[in-house]
Amino acid sequence: MSKKKLGLNTVCTHVGEVKDEQFKGAVSPMYLSSSYEFLDVEVKRYPRYFNTPNQAYLAKKIAALEHTEAALIFGSGMAAISTMFLAFLKQGDHIVVQNTLYGGTVNFIKEEFPKYGIEYTFTNGYKVKDFDQAIKPNTKLIHIETPSNPLMTITDIKAIAKLGKARGVLTSIDNTFASPVNQHPMDLGIDMVMHSATKYLGGHSDILAGVVASSEAHIERIWNVGKNLGGNLSDMTVWMLERSMKTLGLRVKAQTKNALKMAKWLLKHPKVAKVYYPGLKSHPEYQLAKSQMSGFGAMLSFELVEGLDAYQFQKALLLIKSSMSLAGVESTVISPHLTSHALLTQEERDAVGISDQLIRFSVGIEDVKDLKADIKQAIAALQ
Repeated sequence: MSKKKLGLNTVCTHVGEVKDEQFKGAVSPMYLSSSYEFLDVEVKRYPRYFNTPNQAYLAKKIAALEHTEAALIFGSGMAAISTMFLAFLKQGDHIVVQNTLYGGTVNFIKEEFPKYGIEYTFTNGYKVKDFDQAIKPNTKLIHIETPSNPLMTITDIKAIAKLGKARGVLTSIDNTFASPVNQHPMDLGIDMVMHSATKYLGGHSDILAGVVASSEAHIERIWNVGKNLGGNLSDMTVWMLERSMKTLGLRVKAQTKNALKMAKWLLKHPKVAKVYYPGLKSHPEYQLAKSQMSGFGAMLSFELVEGLDAYQFQKALLLIKSSMSLAGVESTVISPHLTSHALLTQEERDAVGISDQLIRFSVGIEDVKDLKADIKQAIAALQ
């Protein structure tokens, strides 16, 4: 049966399974060997080469979900994105990077690229014209993130892909916040898609992983760098990731539904100054998000009114957890200025709109009434 004809939950459940030919178990067996036969075999398997049975088969599931030819699984989202960058950028090359971006990616670019002689330009905004103006004769790659972390800005994926092709520049996207449940950048013309698989693909706050999905030719090039950098994932974690991805569609759809309800409720709350969520009609890119996303995602951010301490608010929550990561089945909050964007200077945070009052909210699968009640009591505790 063609994978293109399979539904989302069927792909999540069945594509990329390792068949248990010996005992006919219902789930993939786990291959923990770090040493494999090399005589008279078609594939010489070695963990650092990303081709153990569990790695190779799970990559097929990820590629099917992202509508790509191939994929690779890494030890973290940063291992995935850094390997992708270094596969297509060398000394003297230039990359255009969206200014509203995950802080870890920003830090990697600023700290590591100068060592390699790679030039970079952060855009002044996230509109197509901002990217077009930043392109130079030596630009080799445009990298975007949409929805962005943590302000949920929306970048026109199809327009960026068209710009890249017109200017002879490759394009890549961080699709972590949307997940392949809500957005398929390859269908809109993007060349490479990466995720922090720690987030929605894993979904249970218990693994660290990253993925890149693209054409076979691009994945081959990334593999050539990846096998030298050694950022592969243990097969035990690969097995756990496959197990988690079986429920990806169910989890993310439930979380997305909850997030829209919470965003609408927070928007009307008298102690909330701003809400950032692309599913709100008040969001400046609502129509764009609607055109390129099948769902608006489960991430949102909001700012408390002046006079309410964002830090103390989070300490007062009883159900919603304060957490460094996101996208688990449990709802979590953080202050971006203290975590994901702590490595940026105050001036840099101010420039992209990350205030001390901003709280990033990863909405889980709990009953919405319970989430609302927890936020109500936390705000009341501060007054």
